[in-house]
Amino acid sequence: MPQKSMAIGIDIGGTNLRAARISGTGEILKRLSEKSAPDPELVLGRIADMVRLLDTPEVAAIGVGVPGRVDARRGAVLSGGYVNLASVALAQRLESMTGKPVILDNDCNMALAAEMALGAGRGHDNIAMFTIGTGIGGAVVQNRRIIRGRATAGQLGHITVDVNGEVCACGRRGCVETTSSGTALGRHIARAGFGPDVSVDQLFVRDAAGDIKARGILEAWARPLRAAIDTTVAMFDPDVVLLGGGLGRAAHRVLGHAPALAPWYRCPVEPAQLGDDAGVIGAGLQALSAPASTSLSVQPGRATRAVLVNGIPASGKSTVSRGIADRMGWPLLALDTVKNPFLEVLGGADREFNRTLGRASYQAIWSVVGDAPAGSTFIVDAWFGFQPRQVLEDHLRKAGVEHTVEIWCHAPSKVLAGRYGARLGQRLPGHPGAAYIPELIELAKRAEPLRRGPLFDVDTTQPIDFDAITTWLRATLDRDD
Repeated sequence: MPQKSMAIGIDIGGTNLRAARISGTGEILKRLSEKSAPDPELVLGRIADMVRLLDTPEVAAIGVGVPGRVDARRGAVLSGGYVNLASVALAQRLESMTGKPVILDNDCNMALAAEMALGAGRGHDNIAMFTIGTGIGGAVVQNRRIIRGRATAGQLGHITVDVNGEVCACGRRGCVETTSSGTALGRHIARAGFGPDVSVDQLFVRDAAGDIKARGILEAWARPLRAAIDTTVAMFDPDVVLLGGGLGRAAHRVLGHAPALAPWYRCPVEPAQLGDDAGVIGAGLQALSAPASTSLSVQPGRATRAVLVNGIPASGKSTVSRGIADRMGWPLLALDTVKNPFLEVLGGADREFNRTLGRASYQAIWSVVGDAPAGSTFIVDAWFGFQPRQVLEDHLRKAGVEHTVEIWCHAPSKVLAGRYGARLGQRLPGHPGAAYIPELIELAKRAEPLRRGPLFDVDTTQPIDFDAITTWLRATLDRDD
């Protein structure tokens, strides 16, 4: 059996998507590149294509550097700028596609990890890094450990340098990203009356020849960056500040137009050494050094698992199910998802036929589960009390589900009646109408959870704490395995 000593590193940028197969020492063995896009699903598809081309049996894990705010501990993208992947369960979906653990982190954190291991950060314990590209990323290391704060510390691109400046993607004004990124440089060039084909290298040539406009552009680009660097030095007192990304070397050069003046906040500023390779190298190395993942959607060699999201109609179980699926990346199967297309095609049905469709949909759900790869985890959204308990047990046995956990969703009967009545106009013919509400109220008084295995109680009249639910799911399902 081949030794699993490689990883795939992925660097997501606003302009380019880069991926590479990385050795355990950080050597790039094979690399690929695609154009980036603002559409998160398109980005995910292109990443998946590159991973398929790079994957081999020797690849142990996948690391992904993502622009914006990332909670690395949870493997969740919280927000982004030019490429916003917050709506995509990126790690979980890549895990499902590959069967390999995936770690996420901010793209600049990944780049700094590479520079510490192989580049300009070697020999330094305390480092701050700016990556200058489409936007500006940031990362800070103290005692050779990335500073995360609660989750997303180090967003140096969002240091304010002009409170009345351009509106930033983060929603504030005057972040250094709005003045000193590659995108901002393009704005400076356009406002000076130059065409979009004028490069930063050409600006340096024009400046050396005495072109006043070129010098003005370079100064407008450099001064806010110097202010952000001085602020970073005041906050963290690093050994060195590194400038990386596609424009890192140019940014280092342009600081000659904006020398540090404040004697308290001086610090060596150096260009990063690994260039555009830093992101993929760091992502690969971080993936290899991470603990074994416990969040795989499909885990070969493990039993199939089901998260039973239970509750009577209008209890909020659909909202809870979708929230879990969005955060965990596990496939969601719901009775109405299976049943409603039949009602639409048939043009509706009476209540008895609706019940028949419900039973058939229930069977279809467990048939899908049974046909899935061993080790899959599914979320099943249903009112499990609508059929005898033994029917569920038979379905679970035939589908090969060995582990279940239950999320019990509930609310007072008056709340349920109000919810049900409010959505009557949205339901297809065949679903019970207003006459069902008194029956629903009585059902709420006697409905109980299955209590089949571990149980998590959700009062859906309160804000739903998805962090608590997903933390409980991870801990509980890992314990079962």
